[in-house]
Amino acid sequence: MKRALLVLLALALLFVSALVVRTLRFDSRQVAAEPAEPFPVDAAKAAGRLAKALRHRTIAASDGMGTEDAAFQALQEQFVAAFPRVHAELAHEAVGAHAHLYTWKGSEPGLKPVLLMGHLDVVPVEAEATWSHPPFGGVVADGYIHGRGTLDDKGSVLAILEAVEGLLAQGYRPRRTVMLALGADEEVGGRDGAARVAALLRERGVRLESVLDEGGPIGVGLVPGVAAPVALVGVAEKGSARVELVVRSAGGHASMPPRQTAANTLARALVALEEHPFKPELRGGTRALFEYVGPEMGFGMRLLFANTWLFSPVIERQMAASPSTNATLRTTFAATMLEGSPKPNVLPSQARAVLNVRILPGDSLEDVRTHVRKVVDDTRVELSAEGDEASPVSRLDTEGWRQLQRSIRQVFPDVLVAPFLTVAATDARYFHPLSDSVYRFVPVRMNREDLTRMHGRDERLSIEEHAAAIRFYAQYLRNTTR
Repeated sequence: MKRALLVLLALALLFVSALVVRTLRFDSRQVAAEPAEPFPVDAAKAAGRLAKALRHRTIAASDGMGTEDAAFQALQEQFVAAFPRVHAELAHEAVGAHAHLYTWKGSEPGLKPVLLMGHLDVVPVEAEATWSHPPFGGVVADGYIHGRGTLDDKGSVLAILEAVEGLLAQGYRPRRTVMLALGADEEVGGRDGAARVAALLRERGVRLESVLDEGGPIGVGLVPGVAAPVALVGVAEKGSARVELVVRSAGGHASMPPRQTAANTLARALVALEEHPFKPELRGGTRALFEYVGPEMGFGMRLLFANTWLFSPVIERQMAASPSTNATLRTTFAATMLEGSPKPNVLPSQARAVLNVRILPGDSLEDVRTHVRKVVDDTRVELSAEGDEASPVSRLDTEGWRQLQRSIRQVFPDVLVAPFLTVAATDARYFHPLSDSVYRFVPVRMNREDLTRMHGRDERLSIEEHAAAIRFYAQYLRNTTR
């Protein structure tokens, strides 16, 4: 017995030693970077140009709402006047109703181009009177540019154009061709803008070196266990699908209900889906996030993330407890629309539910159909599902990733860089067939309060952050094109 205990103790010590060794070898993945090259920015004038762009109500068409055509046209006229070198030296093509493609030809046409993206449309505003400043007033006050679109996404678009205009003024000439794709309907799916641009490039046989679109910010206090700000670079995004469940019955008077009505049957299906979600899995962009931030954490957290082969179930269980992190681990279902009887005393002849489904990369729309059929397990429930598949996960061993990481560290030396999974949809998803290096990043510091302003009330961007974003895009263009 004593000998057996000694053997077990020795094995336990070996096991613990292996965990500790793996933790000590869990090295930082942050790159050392030299300081960014000087790039003068007149922050006040740049803020004024962004503020003016915010005054155009560029709301894309959606259900029950037409496109603000005049606003998109006026915004483009502003761009032509504000960025004369861009419009004199870059080839310009109008795509779809209001999207644009600019091409800055490089001196070596054999090199694959880099593509920078953004979108001109914004979401509508409810209760405008509750804003501290008019959402379409383009007010500059208290060190901020206020208005709908500062964060999503006119701020990025203007910063890109400012950077290109400034580089042209310096006489910079890229070796690698630069393309700028400005969508105009990202908030309603991007099919008339970014999708058409991507299709156009495919028709021309263009293969891109890298793509940079809007995405994660420089998160301040957003990653638990990490004190430093973290530049969250989206390397993939979830798919978005619409699942419809319909139950039909004879209907009738509510005073004589059968044991189970169409509404009851539908309710059972929804409860079953709630109680049997997709399995959480630490994979793809979410796993990559912890591979990059884990080495920067304290020893206990480093131990967990250095040994995910053992602790994944613990990590998954902890993350699944919060809606925000749960969404990064699994395909999710959310019942968003319900429909039944038109009157309180009439049994529904049809009960209908619409679910918004966000598909984790690695799962598919067919996986969703299979899961719903298996969980509901009721032939009375009719199922239809349609939507967009999840994107592939971009590679982290490419020159595109290295130059993006380097550029962030040059301009923001106090910031860590980490990949992550984008749970919302962006225009970038249309460009995965054209490049292995499709990334989503907004070079602006945001805390949790700032995130609530996107699509919410009092959206704003600090003048200082806008100037820093311009410097970032200038440095990124230098790094990727020479």
